[in-house]
Amino acid sequence: MSSAQSTVDPATVEIIRNYLQSAATEMQRTLVRTAYNTAIYEMLDFGISIYDADLNLVADSPGLTLFLGANDYSIKKGVEYVGEENLAPGDIVMMNYPYWSSAHTLDPCLFSPVFDEDDDEIIGYTVVRAHWMDLGAKDAAYVHDSTEVYQEGILFPGTKVYKQGEPDEELLELLRFNTRVPDKVIGDLNAQVASLNIGGRRLRELYGKYGYETIETAVDQVTIHGERQTREALRELPDGTWYAEDFVDDDGINEELVKVAVEVTIDGDEFRLDFSDSSDEVEGPINVPYGETVTMGKLCLKTLTTPHEPSNGGHYTPLSVTAPEGNLFHATHPAPTFTLWPSMLGVETVFKALSKGLDGIPAHSGGDICAFMTWGEDPSTGRSFMLGCNEGVGWGATDEHDGANGLMHITESNVRNTPIEILEHKAPIEVEQVELRTDSGGAGEHRGGLGIHRSYRFTADSNALVTVKKTKTDGWGIGGGESGARNEVVLRPETEEAESTGTCRDSFTAGERLWNRSGGGGGHGDPHDRLPEVVRADVIDGYVSREAARDTYGVVLHDDNSIDHEATRALRQKKIQ
Repeated sequence: MSSAQSTVDPATVEIIRNYLQSAATEMQRTLVRTAYNTAIYEMLDFGISIYDADLNLVADSPGLTLFLGANDYSIKKGVEYVGEENLAPGDIVMMNYPYWSSAHTLDPCLFSPVFDEDDDEIIGYTVVRAHWMDLGAKDAAYVHDSTEVYQEGILFPGTKVYKQGEPDEELLELLRFNTRVPDKVIGDLNAQVASLNIGGRRLRELYGKYGYETIETAVDQVTIHGERQTREALRELPDGTWYAEDFVDDDGINEELVKVAVEVTIDGDEFRLDFSDSSDEVEGPINVPYGETVTMGKLCLKTLTTPHEPSNGGHYTPLSVTAPEGNLFHATHPAPTFTLWPSMLGVETVFKALSKGLDGIPAHSGGDICAFMTWGEDPSTGRSFMLGCNEGVGWGATDEHDGANGLMHITESNVRNTPIEILEHKAPIEVEQVELRTDSGGAGEHRGGLGIHRSYRFTADSNALVTVKKTKTDGWGIGGGESGARNEVVLRPETEEAESTGTCRDSFTAGERLWNRSGGGGGHGDPHDRLPEVVRADVIDGYVSREAARDTYGVVLHDDNSIDHEATRALRQKKIQ
């Protein structure tokens, strides 16, 4: 980007930077206040960005962490497809073609060009992606076993839903007639439109106040500074190349494990990820679009280098991501992409590789979000319902502290679960129990965080599913730390029909139950190096059982929970011998 103005004073640069960030935040608040489905206004499953005329990221306000920078790829593909010359003031374009939009079909990305005050020249773009409940896929709620993208809902490659400020009513009718929840879909579309419009208004105001040259120069300076911050942080890390792999349970069609593998390189001020050794594209819907794979890299890089700084395009300049076409992490048309769970495990596998060369990296953190959904017709109201709730997991311990208990997975760490009051109000369901899973945190000098046990009881005949792809294999600890408990779903627990499973989809009658049990984080260090007093506190808090304290940590407690120091010393000395 070039400008006649060479520099802008630092105070003005900061005003402009914060104004842009404020505009993105206002877009988020507008979306949350006007959306119709709980995935948006409760769980915050969306991503919001503002770009300059050259499609450089200048501000964002992510809800879903894995949407951090995800719009970068899709806005470029969208503008390329539509053609900048074909965009007019008031146009709003919708795309959910996964190979371009960097997500599955139920995360439609809407963008709008922002023109100057005279409507002559594009000065930027506003972008909002958000999760919708249904777009006519072969199954309600979520698709676990599609074999091509055409089974995953109606596709929009870059289609104008608004033209010069006016909605395309025929297209909106097409949407209404191709979804199981038309009110929610049209309501969420309108919420995204409102968010785009408020962002465009703020951008025009900013350019009107400071002028094109000042804004563009200030944005250049912010972007250069962002790149400099990232490169300086990378130079402080050790150089090296590290490899790691892990496994997704299955692809939804075949039962075989699916390999996730990455080679991570830090070379001076460059950060490179190579997923070439991962599985090839698979038959089922767990293939990941390349745009989302790049976003995985952005999340990892941002976490390592500038986690406390608002994002701009400069932060990601040192990143390069390799995934050959036809690889699990570079889906090609018409491969199914609905269940994008390898991206969660992929992020963790990057950190697993980094843990071999860097201090301070957490151990395995659940590897999943254990996503529950329920739908049907509520007999008390006669109305259809469809909503869900993601579950917190135990985070991995580091060399400095225990892992956190029951937090949303790192790829969704800005996201919330759905409040119990909302679940019980909007669906015929009762949440009987939510508690931390004793002994689910991986043992170590620093213990992994605990997973969650949640019990649902259906109060009317309903449908439900859980999407979870990390149940068959263990996670990992660091430096002698142990893995945490695996994720688990139990259908109809405490009955003769009880079944422990992973990803599932079933119908339930009134009174039946489902347990959703999320995994724990991995431990760090030898469990026998954990201070006995800390183990005692864990037992008192219910985090660790008395049996695990003795058998795993080598700490023996009296009946009153005081430490039997003599027995503890003998037990720990026995392990050393």
